[in-house]
Amino acid sequence: MTAPVFVAEDLGSAGPGPGGTFVLQGPEGRHAVSVKRLRAGEDIVLTDGRGRWADCVVLAAEGKDRLVVELGTRHEEPPPVPRITVVQALPKGDRGEVAVETMTETGVDTIVPWQAARCITQWRGERGAKSLAKWRSTARESGKQSRRTRFPEVADAASTKQVAALLAEADFAAVLHEDRDYGSAPLAAVELPSAGEIVLVVGPEGGVSPEELAVFADAGARTSRLGASVLRTSTAGTAAAALLLGRTGRWG
Repeated sequence: MTAPVFVAEDLGSAGPGPGGTFVLQGPEGRHAVSVKRLRAGEDIVLTDGRGRWADCVVLAAEGKDRLVVELGTRHEEPPPVPRITVVQALPKGDRGEVAVETMTETGVDTIVPWQAARCITQWRGERGAKSLAKWRSTARESGKQSRRTRFPEVADAASTKQVAALLAEADFAAVLHEDRDYGSAPLAAVELPSAGEIVLVVGPEGGVSPEELAVFADAGARTSRLGASVLRTSTAGTAAAALLLGRTGRWG
C-alpha cells in the first residue's frame, strides 16, 4: 500500500536537501495522529498540493495533533501536459461534490463551476460561497486520498461568456453533447494536442441550450460524444477525462 499523503503548506521552508525534521500540526496533524493513528517508523508523504513533495518517516506522535517526521529527499512534480480543464455545470444536490471527487481522483487539472442556463442549482451570495468552498475542500481531500501531489484548481464560478473565453484560448475545446444532429464526433476519434490546454464542457441535467452551443461554437469549440449511453452530468466529466488521459499518454 502506498504511503498516506498529508498537506504541508509551508513544506518549501524546510530547505531543499534531505534530512532534518518537520512538525505536522493543526487539522492535518490531528488527522495523522488521532484518526490515522500513525506511529514512529511509518512512512508518509508531505506535499504542498502544488507539486512539491517529500517522502518522510514518522519520528513521534505528540499529543493529539502533532506529528514529528524526518524529511527525505524533496521532489517537484512538473506540470502535466497537456493540461486538462473541465467546465462543470452545477448539478443538483451533492452531485457537484461527487463530480469534483471523481475528476480529482482521475487526474483533471482544473475544474471550473459553470452557471449554465438550464442549471436548477443557483450559486448566489452566501450559498454560492459555501458551495465553492465545499468543492475546493473536496478537491483537496480527494487529492490526498488519490495520492496526488499536485491538486486540481477549482476556479471561481464562471458565466457562459467567461467559459467561451476559456474555450477560445484552448488548444482543443469540446462540448459534450449526445445529439448527432449537432454533428457530435466521438471523443475517442478526434485529434488531440500533445501539449497545451484541453478544455471540455459538461452541461447540466437539462442539457446545454442551443444559444450556449452557438456561443461556444463561435469560440472554436466542437461538440463531441462519449458513446451510445447518456451519462449524468456528475459522471460525464470523469469518463471523458479518463478517455483523454489515456489518449494523450498521461496514463501511459
